[in-house]
Amino acid sequence: MAQAQLHIDLKALQANWRALDARSGAQVQTAATVKANGYGLGAGHVAHALAHAGARRFFVALAEEGVAVRAAIGPELPIHVYGGHMEGDARLISEANLIPMLNSTEQLTRHFEALNGHPFGIQLDTGMNRLGMEPAEWAAVADIALAQGPKLLMSHLACADEPEHGMNADQLAVFHQMTDGTGVPRSLAATGGVLLGEAYHFDITRPGIGLYGGDPFSQAQPVVRLSLPVIQTRDVMAGETIGYGNSFTATHDMRLATVSAGYADGIHRALSHKATLWADDIVCPLVGRVSMDLLTIDISAVPEEPEALDLIGPHQGIDALASVIDTIGYEILISLGHRYARRYL
Repeated sequence: MAQAQLHIDLKALQANWRALDARSGAQVQTAATVKANGYGLGAGHVAHALAHAGARRFFVALAEEGVAVRAAIGPELPIHVYGGHMEGDARLISEANLIPMLNSTEQLTRHFEALNGHPFGIQLDTGMNRLGMEPAEWAAVADIALAQGPKLLMSHLACADEPEHGMNADQLAVFHQMTDGTGVPRSLAATGGVLLGEAYHFDITRPGIGLYGGDPFSQAQPVVRLSLPVIQTRDVMAGETIGYGNSFTATHDMRLATVSAGYADGIHRALSHKATLWADDIVCPLVGRVSMDLLTIDISAVPEEPEALDLIGPHQGIDALASVIDTIGYEILISLGHRYARRYL
C-alpha cells in the first residue's frame, strides 16, 4: 500500500482525559473540546471514546461540527458551540440539540427570536479581545440574559500556557467581577487553565490539546503515530542532486527511500531539509524538498530496507516536530491530511 498510516491510540486519549480530570476536584466537571474534527483525528471516534472514558460535556467551534459529535454520543450529553448562534444556525442547533455560547447582543437577540426557550450559554471577553461580550456590553444585557436561564458562563485565557504571565490573574479577576453572584455554572479553563490550579477551575473545565498528547500538558500520553510507506529505494552517488530545484546535492554516496506523503497530506513544505524520520531507533533525515506527495529520506544508516518510516511517533511527538519549523503542535495535528488511513487502536 502507498497510503500512509495514521495510528490513533484511543486508550491514550482516554488516559489523558482521566489525568486532566484528576487535576480538579470532584465537584468540577471535566468536559472535552473536540472541535476541528476532533483536532483532525475524527470527531465521532474521539467523542465516542471520551464519552466512554467519562466525559459528560463537549465543546465544538461551529454548529456544523456539533452534528457529527451528536451522532457519536447520543441525544443526551450537552454539546456547546463556541462560535455561538450565527445566521442560519437555528435549524442545526435545534435538530442536534446544541447549546450555542452567545458572543454578542446580536447573537443574544437572534437566539431569543429564533429559538426562544432553547438552551444557551454566554461567552464573555475578559481581555483576550477575540470572542465574547466585553464588560460594558455584558452589564447592559446581563439582567435580560440571566432571566432566561443560561446553562453556562465562560471565558477563555490568553496566556494559560505561560503560568507566570500576569494576564492569567488579570483575566481571573475580571471573570469574577463579571460572573460572581449569578448562580450560573462557570468555565474559564482549557488545558492550560486546568494546569494553573484550582482557582481557575470553577464548575467546568474544557481541555483540548492536552487530550491529544500536546503541550502544555507535558505528562500526556502520545495519541498519534504517523508511518509513511516506502515506495522505492535507490543508491545516490556523491555529487548527484535530489528532488525539485536540485536543492540537495549528495556530499557522499547515500541510500535513499522515497516515501508516500507530502504537503498534500499536511506535511509542511517548511520542513524541507529539516525534518527527521525514524526507522525504529535510527534517525533518517529528510533530504531535498517536501513535494506534494513524496519525501526523499536518507536511510544510509538503516541495515535493512524499511517498509515504512515514522514522522510522528515514540521519538518525535507533535510538539517536537512543530519546533523544527517554529510552530505549535496544534498546527501539526490539525494539518494531518485526509489521505491517511486512520487506524484506531
